[in-house]
Amino acid sequence: MNKLIIFSSMLMLGIGTGCRKDFLTEAPRAIIAPDNLYVNKAGFESGLYGLYNLVRRERGGIDGGFNNNSTNDMYLTPAFIGVDNAFSPFPAGGGQPERIFNSFGVLLNPAQGYLSNSWAWLYQTINAANTIIGRAENPELKWTAAEKNQIVGEARLVRAWAYRHLTYLWGDVPLTLNESKGDNIRTDWERTPRAAVRKAMEEDLLFAEANLSDPAPNAARFPRAVATHYLAELYLAMGDFAKAKTKAQSLVNGSLYKLVTARYGVNRTQPGTAFTDMFIDGNSNRSEGNTEALYVLQNEYLAQGAENVIMRRWWVNRYERISVGGKLPINFSVEYGGRGIGRFGVTRYALSVYGPTDERGSYHAWRLFYLMNNPASLPTGGKIGDTVKLTPLPSQEPVTNAGTAQNWPSTRKWDWAPSVPSDLQQGSNFNDIIYLRLAETYLILAEAQFRLGEMADAAITINALRTRAKATPVAAANVNLDLILDERSRELVTEEHRRYTLLRTGTWFDRTKQYNRNAGPVIALRDTILPIPQSVIDANLTKPMPQNPGY
Repeated sequence: MNKLIIFSSMLMLGIGTGCRKDFLTEAPRAIIAPDNLYVNKAGFESGLYGLYNLVRRERGGIDGGFNNNSTNDMYLTPAFIGVDNAFSPFPAGGGQPERIFNSFGVLLNPAQGYLSNSWAWLYQTINAANTIIGRAENPELKWTAAEKNQIVGEARLVRAWAYRHLTYLWGDVPLTLNESKGDNIRTDWERTPRAAVRKAMEEDLLFAEANLSDPAPNAARFPRAVATHYLAELYLAMGDFAKAKTKAQSLVNGSLYKLVTARYGVNRTQPGTAFTDMFIDGNSNRSEGNTEALYVLQNEYLAQGAENVIMRRWWVNRYERISVGGKLPINFSVEYGGRGIGRFGVTRYALSVYGPTDERGSYHAWRLFYLMNNPASLPTGGKIGDTVKLTPLPSQEPVTNAGTAQNWPSTRKWDWAPSVPSDLQQGSNFNDIIYLRLAETYLILAEAQFRLGEMADAAITINALRTRAKATPVAAANVNLDLILDERSRELVTEEHRRYTLLRTGTWFDRTKQYNRNAGPVIALRDTILPIPQSVIDANLTKPMPQNPGY
């Protein structure tokens, strides 16, 4: 937002006082602009797809470009690592986000450009949503009330989605519900209390829930279920556990979405599990049999405008560096998920919470070993197909950039590579990727039931997931907050915004201290919330904006 403020202010100053009045009237004809785009339903739908493109950036390189030259830095790194179940085995140097949220301390400071980029992206998303919402009120538009409310509802859902990130990361943040244009640029923003921002989010989500279709008009757009899911989570954060339970139950008990409990789709006749089937290329969408998916990011290999994400680059480890007898016997392959760079990895805690029968902790879900496949670099006595086991538990996860970091297990949820020998090191994923699924709604429901003292019901809800995974059921007497957080990690590790879950439950500091070997020893209580970017404070020229404590 502040980049826009600075640019717009410079533009206004450059116009001068001697200009003709008609010069100030925009009449863009050869370019797409709000004034010539938002004139009919088709234009609003085009703008909506642009808005979803901003949402998709969460899992793309932080430079904002969706191409193979995108950076390997993620917009929401602090949502995933620097928590109890994830760290960075191979962070880049300097002020790169993976290093910041391994090391914290002086690296986490208001001058970090990474924080400015993330803040600007979220407010850019909000302004794009505000533009659609505000311009939809034009009385000259020819559409039905249902058509209008569908589009406005999606935009309001995206706006609430962006404020969800902002409030968890920065706490009190400026609340803007109107389009920012050249004639209303502000330099006197105030930080709105988080509770007030969440009330605005609630209104947006309730409107979306009332007006969105389900299923969505197509797989690229949010269905009503996403609004219901986020409402349930929001009510947990607001402390209204009864409403959280009601919203989560309406989704869990509905007819459109069901847990995947049987093998299906691609590779269903091969060894595997119902749980891991959901993450196989060709299985993620509802149209492919995934009854659990609430929202899936759509991608397509070598298709113009198909975008890409870098989940595999973040989470798949650098297995090609595994040394055996001084040799490197494992090559990149489609079977092993393509080339990973190990920016993110899981802690020992994340690997240790599975019971012996829990399929979510099995080889189908994790890389626990590899088979030698590089004939040019076999160790003495080794042969193609020999097993190379990775670091066994109870070993602790490696420290940053340790010489053994490549030997640490990694998730298989994001494995993907094109079946093109010359392109196995492809920089990005181009498969459809699960973003939100019903299993998380179950865990929101279990948390609400626990908060309401309904331990037997919470156990039943949790056991629906554990039964699917062939894990031992939990007893009502054993349900507590730690158990729920452990179950969330078992089910959602590398999927959920783990920091938000821990902040909502007031457990981020203690659990990160306890379970994260890299971040645990260095975090401080001030790190519970991020510093407001200095560029934002500096751009607020006419009213001082307070910084978060400790920065």
